[in-house]
Amino acid sequence: MLVRVALAAATLVLAPLQCGHTPEAELREDETPGDALWQLALTFHDRHNAAAEMVTLKYLVDPYPARRWESPARDELARLGAHLDGGGPVL
Repeated sequence: MLVRVALAAATLVLAPLQCGHTPEAELREDETPGDALWQLALTFHDRHNAAAEMVTLKYLVDPYPARRWESPARDELARLGAHLDGGGPVL
């Protein structure tokens, strides 16, 4: 009985080491929706389509706050002179 308790305790102590975690963004193999939206905004920027770029960036900020891209999206929107009204993107 003592062996079972010790084994259970050891398992619980080591459990956090076995649990998965979200890898660093650079190491992730799968693209998140926020990553895809950021790339789309960059594509619109490269094609000089400021209106589409702003809509995409606004969508990154509100209503879909992609935490990794929210700050860069806000910075880019400020550079473009866009005003965030909290009403969501105009599609």
